[in-house]
Amino acid sequence: MNSLATPPAEDLLPPVSGTVPPMPTPPKSLLAFGARVMSGHAARRMNAPGWALAAQEKHAARLRRALATTSYGRAHGIEAGLSDTLWRERVPLRTYEGLAPHIERMKQGEANVLWPGRCSFFAISSGTTAGRTKYLPVTDGMIAHFRKAGLDSLLYYAARTGRGDVFGGKHLFLGGATSLAPLDEAKDHPAFAGDLSGITALNLPGWVEKHLYEPGFEIAQMTDWPAKIAAIAARCTPRDIRLLAGIPSWVLILAAAILDQAGQNAKGARTFRTLREVWPHLECLIHGGVPIGPFADELRAVCGPGVNFHEVYPASEGFIAAQDADPEAGLRLMADAGIYYEFLPLADYDEARLNHLGTRAVPLSGVKTGVDYALIMSTPGGLTRYVIGDVVRFTSTAPARLVYSGRTKLQLSAFGEHVIEKELTDALTAVCSRHEWQVVNFHVAPIFINSLTGQKRGSHEWWLELRAVTQRTPRGPAIAEELDVELQRLNDDYEAKRKGGGLLMPTVRLVMPGVFEQWQRSVGRWGGQNKMPRCRSDRQIADELAKHAPFHDFA
Repeated sequence: MNSLATPPAEDLLPPVSGTVPPMPTPPKSLLAFGARVMSGHAARRMNAPGWALAAQEKHAARLRRALATTSYGRAHGIEAGLSDTLWRERVPLRTYEGLAPHIERMKQGEANVLWPGRCSFFAISSGTTAGRTKYLPVTDGMIAHFRKAGLDSLLYYAARTGRGDVFGGKHLFLGGATSLAPLDEAKDHPAFAGDLSGITALNLPGWVEKHLYEPGFEIAQMTDWPAKIAAIAARCTPRDIRLLAGIPSWVLILAAAILDQAGQNAKGARTFRTLREVWPHLECLIHGGVPIGPFADELRAVCGPGVNFHEVYPASEGFIAAQDADPEAGLRLMADAGIYYEFLPLADYDEARLNHLGTRAVPLSGVKTGVDYALIMSTPGGLTRYVIGDVVRFTSTAPARLVYSGRTKLQLSAFGEHVIEKELTDALTAVCSRHEWQVVNFHVAPIFINSLTGQKRGSHEWWLELRAVTQRTPRGPAIAEELDVELQRLNDDYEAKRKGGGLLMPTVRLVMPGVFEQWQRSVGRWGGQNKMPRCRSDRQIADELAKHAPFHDFA
């Protein structure tokens, strides 16, 4: 476990136990060679017939043996050697809200609740309808999972490109703050909470920490994003960065800082236009968390020629998939990293009836291509038959590749802000209630960074139709300011992005009566049980609305 400069209680942080054995630290000269050897081995293993299915069976058996020793497992009849049929019959599907009471017991230091032993770390993630924040157990088993899945994702890259040179230099991870806060409710067993990327950074294998990891732990602890970006630029601009990883919108912000810093370092002798000019050996941009589509062209331009994009599918609950072929093929399911996956056809999904849907979920061996599934995970952190809220669709079953196709609940997260439909609705309701305005319809979409129009930061665009009012006339900018305040109150990630400068003030478009109706009629969604999508992380609906709303209130 790496030492911490913050928080003050760092001396209380428990070491990772023996379930995550330390890895030897090879000399840097052997890393690229070792990566080529390991990537070849990984490729042969993954191409073996039935490999993914066998791996899933292995992890199902291991998880059930461990769960049988927990209070949650005993309550639901989980036994070592439990058959798949009895597993599906006995163990219910659960959202976070269903597991929250058990997680609270774990936070207080109780042992053997959802997973054997006590849990010392909890990853904070917003986006649950139960409140602002959810706490996800990060056990030793989960740390081992993230280590293996993270390494495998890099080996996938090395295997598909035939190169191991990316291991010859530094890897710059633009992640969350590594500082952890002690949990007040923890009793005789100290426990800490923080960003998942911070927890994993504090538990890196020694060889990664020594030879690869940037921006270093002092900068990684910083929570002030503008200051952090500046510090990263000052430290990393002169270094041999070969891999850059982060959310696309923040990568663009960092890139601008790096190019500016490089110009300062050159003392005006030259102007840098691409990251490849600053870092000649940069070859890989790892992206995930939000769709890259709206950012792709600008990212390619700022990275420069010769930089490969590598997509991953991470979540706070687990590392799900990574690219192992062309992007159009989908992402390879991480079948052998400790998590057992099940898939519930979206056509059968009904959150109100999850207790009755357990037998309808299928294992990896039962999936079909072209079908939307609600993703279900059982993890070595104790999240058992956990409905993560993501919807996936398989592009192939041999090998098992999938694409992310949406959320079981709508969400707005083009810039990593993770704002859910309920938060948007609650914010708008609060604002309109204060002014006695009545909402007819609304939709929220992102406005992406665009160098052509001068849009230097992302923002939200609200399309809002209000009923005719006789009192004070609503104006877009005033509504936008109030919505911004409400969303910062409701959502930690949104608040961090706004205060950190990653998101600009939202824009409100007050549209003429009938605009939403016209759009719904045009796409066959008018009447009956059709509902207006409240948000999307792209501009598909917003751009269509613009065709029906030539006149907006921009004032």
